[in-house]
Amino acid sequence: MNLEQIVKRISSPEPWQEGEKIPWNEAGFSRRMLAEHLSQQHDAASRRFSEIDRQVEWIHRELLNGQSSKVLDLGCGPGLYTSRFAKLGHICQGIDFSPASVDYARQQAENEHLACTYLQADIRTAEYGQDYDLVMLIFGELNVFRRADALAILGKARAVIKPSGQLLLEPHSFAAVKKMGQESCNWWSAEQGLFGETPHLVLTESLWHEAAQAATTRYYVIEAASGQVERLAESVQAYSDEDYCHLLMEAGFEGFQFYPQLAGQPGGAQTDLIAITARPVKSN
Repeated sequence: MNLEQIVKRISSPEPWQEGEKIPWNEAGFSRRMLAEHLSQQHDAASRRFSEIDRQVEWIHRELLNGQSSKVLDLGCGPGLYTSRFAKLGHICQGIDFSPASVDYARQQAENEHLACTYLQADIRTAEYGQDYDLVMLIFGELNVFRRADALAILGKARAVIKPSGQLLLEPHSFAAVKKMGQESCNWWSAEQGLFGETPHLVLTESLWHEAAQAATTRYYVIEAASGQVERLAESVQAYSDEDYCHLLMEAGFEGFQFYPQLAGQPGGAQTDLIAITARPVKSN
């Protein structure tokens, strides 16, 4: 793209029309994102380790009853949760789209002799394995997929959870997604950062699609030296609590329990995320 194409851009594209996600699986972007995951200066890519410790302890105690269990983490990133679960005696499988994050997770598991295995794959198409006590999809990841894809992911999760097991989701609240779509336009410059390793300018634009109940964020990344423009976009689906229940029922779950935040009670870093647990519908 060039600057003229930004000026002549479509004023209101359909959700997901201009891209599925920002390029988590691209090698350079993946390396830069890994640095953000491991940073202890913010909770944007992954939470600070102290908060992860608190959440893992809650899941271990309240959902897994302190018993050795088999856990699947969909969208596991660099294994910050799975590695902690393994140290508590659980057996873990992680799946993530980012090559740098998966490489890091594998290396950590090897170095620390942890019962963790990792697969670099798209969770929409990956093979999940089987017989899990817990399948988790956290940090708002469910919302980045179209409803049909989210339903398919939940259906695949349902198929690999033990009859006595459960699902743990940490999606965005409806209000949080709507707020994303109503953010003001913004820009910043950087010598290097997530969107590039050389000086660049980033313009952002947010859109709320009332009919689709989805938010889209556009990122225009302008390379300082050449003026070359790259457009990235991501969309996020909004659901009410009732919508989440309908989605889960359609995927074969029941017994939903809602929590204000992942560790059970308010007080964590992300107030725009809720937590939901569900159990597979028992077969007759």
